[in-house]
Amino acid sequence: MIKLIGFAAATCTTVAYAPQAIKVWKTRSTGDISLGMFLVMVLGLALWLIYGLLSGDGPLIASNAVTMLLAGGILLMKLRYG
Repeated sequence: MIKLIGFAAATCTTVAYAPQAIKVWKTRSTGDISLGMFLVMVLGLALWLIYGLLSGDGPLIASNAVTMLLAGGILLMKLRYG
């Protein structure tokens, strides 16, 4: 049951980045996105992913890997499209 709650929470926090990633991809507009926030967020996600891998925690690994891809994609588009 605890792992199920973890996966449900992970799904919610991961899916939350999808609309922003899709919008940036479609519009190529990143003017209102904070570069600093996404730099720190991607670093934090990478650290959580490492922690999840070291501890063998499935929900942490899955959610942070996918969220890091989404947030990292937004960050790359921010760097590219400014």
